[in-house]
Formats: sequence, C-alpha cells, structure tokens
Amino acid sequence: MGLPRDSFRILHVSTGNVCRSPITERLTRHFVRERLGILGGGLIVESAGTWGHEGAPMEANAETVLADFGADASGFTGRELLDEHVIRADLVLTATRDHRAQVISMGHSAGLRTFTLKEFTRLVKAIDPTTLPPLEEGVVTRARALVRAAAALRGWLLAPNAEADEVYDPYGAPLTFFRSIGDEIHQALDPVVTALTGVPAKT
Repeated sequence: MGLPRDSFRILHVSTGNVCRSPITERLTRHFVRERLGILGGGLIVESAGTWGHEGAPMEANAETVLADFGADASGFTGRELLDEHVIRADLVLTATRDHRAQVISMGHSAGLRTFTLKEFTRLVKAIDPTTLPPLEEGVVTRARALVRAAAALRGWLLAPNAEADEVYDPYGAPLTFFRSIGDEIHQALDPVVTALTGVPAKT
C-alpha cells in the first residue's frame, strides 16, 4: 500500500536500535516540535537497527540523554531494519558509513536518499536556505527539495576524514559517553531541523 504523497518519512538507522537511532529519532521529533509547535505537516520520524533488537526497550542511558534535552522517551520499542522500512523512507540517516552501505545494499533505489547523519548535516549547511521552498508550501515539499539538493552536492563536498561522518556506538558505555554522543547528535541535528522547518533554534 503506497503512502500518500503528503507525508515525508525520516528513518534513523543504527545497529541495535536501542541507543543511537532511538536518541536521534526522539530528538528529531522534539526539535521539530520546538520549532513548529507540532510534529505535523506530514513529517514522520522513526528508527530501526541493522541488527535491531526487535521489541527491545531503549537503553536506560539513552532515556537519560533524552530526558536531558526534555525529549520524550516513552513507548519506544526496537525494530530490525526491514526492506519495507527502506522502501517507505524518503530520507534515511545512519549512524555510520557501514550502516549507510548496508541500507544502500538493500536496493530500493536508496542511494540518493541515504546519508550518514553527519554527512547530511555537512551537505545541508552548504545549501542556501533561500533556494528551498518556503514553509508555507508545507514541510513535506521543503523536505523533498532539501534531500534533492543534498544528494546533488554529495560528490562535491567530501568529508575531511573518514571519522567525520561517524557517530560511535555508546552501547555498554557509561552515562558520560552517552551524553557526549547525545551532544554530537544534537549538534548534527540542529542545522538539519532548521533547514527542514525554516525556523532556527531558540537561543
């Protein structure tokens, strides 16, 4: 069953879907709500793991990181990444380059809409926001244009080094490391959410 064209689905992918991708999913939702007052306009944000613990709860330290940002961690259950998730996604943001390669290897013409989170941030920062459709045309229209613009830039704006596009796995690490990963994710998401919504973060 095809989704209506008035939706835009963001899929965050990590390994177990209990640490990085849940944090990224729930922070995306939180920051969009902060900017727009709603998580609406057809924007759907979800996550899955390449070795996802199906039905597993989020790691307790990941919940704490979300609480630090005032984001909602409730009701989360882990998912294993399936073909249908990739098929439905309009934008796939992965924690690492390995995850990106795994998603692209699944096929479904995923290459042009799959990026590591930090790669997408780098590309988005290079896009002139005045070239994107105004929010009055809807967040879905703006989001589709943003992904097309980022894909067009990818070959021209390379990472300074291999590690620049990685968000490392905090699984099993102490809370201090989880918090540092949460800060990395926050810094990467901020320009993306600003570009999506056209609204900068409140200072």
